[in-house]
Amino acid sequence: MQPTISVDRRVQRREFRRFRWSSVLIYFFLSAWAMTTIYPLFWIVNNSFKVSRDVMNNSFGLALNPDLINYQNAFDRMNIGKSYINSLIMSGATVLLVLIFGGLAAYVLSRFSFSGKRIIFSILYATLLIPAFATVVPVYELLIKTSLVNTYWGLILPHTAGNLTFAILVMAGYMQTIPKELEEAAFMDGCNRLNMFSRIFVPISQPVFASASIFVFLWSYNDLFSALIFVNKENVRPIVALLNEISSQYGTDFGLMATAVSLTVIPVLIVYLFISKYIQKGLTEGAIKG
Repeated sequence: MQPTISVDRRVQRREFRRFRWSSVLIYFFLSAWAMTTIYPLFWIVNNSFKVSRDVMNNSFGLALNPDLINYQNAFDRMNIGKSYINSLIMSGATVLLVLIFGGLAAYVLSRFSFSGKRIIFSILYATLLIPAFATVVPVYELLIKTSLVNTYWGLILPHTAGNLTFAILVMAGYMQTIPKELEEAAFMDGCNRLNMFSRIFVPISQPVFASASIFVFLWSYNDLFSALIFVNKENVRPIVALLNEISSQYGTDFGLMATAVSLTVIPVLIVYLFISKYIQKGLTEGAIKG
């Protein structure tokens, strides 16, 4: 009996060592990969508290004596506050419209059976293969004819149309996982389709709505190409377009550039921190289904 116990202990020790070393390696590589993302952000924020001369001479040194002159110049010389408001208005409106129209379309496609449903899904999948650059000219012509160039709607509408397909497919896949019994119970209680969508499907689908919203916000907020073409006037210029002009107007002021980049990242981090807990669940359970 004693030899059996000693053998079991040796096996357990080997398994523990194997598990421990494998865990160490996993955490090591994950930490190294995380540093490749975290350190560039830290480097930018750190240099934003230095004057341009210090950034050039010692860009990797810590800002032991932080200077706020770059942040003052960002709001005084660059009027970055106006660009902030423009970006938040256009990106926020895009997210709202995508969630409303995409959620309704996803509800219909996921819970109704009708002829042509597979064709609609095929068309939606096909539109994902069309590059955004191929639609710039016709979209720009439409905006000119409707006098929407250099207005908020001149960027909101193209972004909404461009992100609807992704949102519909992801949300429809998630809503297909909702049990049919919930619908039947709601019908028994006298709930109509609109109330069912707003009171049952929307609350249950919060994870996928959060996942779609952050991706739509990021794509809309960071879309420099569309911003340079559709809204190139200063009064409606988003913050990404403002960053593009810093290199020409303040090309030698690297401290100011670092400050502008740091201020640009802040809204993205805030949005992500608020709804990050829903992202993984929304993407895994909301896998695309035909």
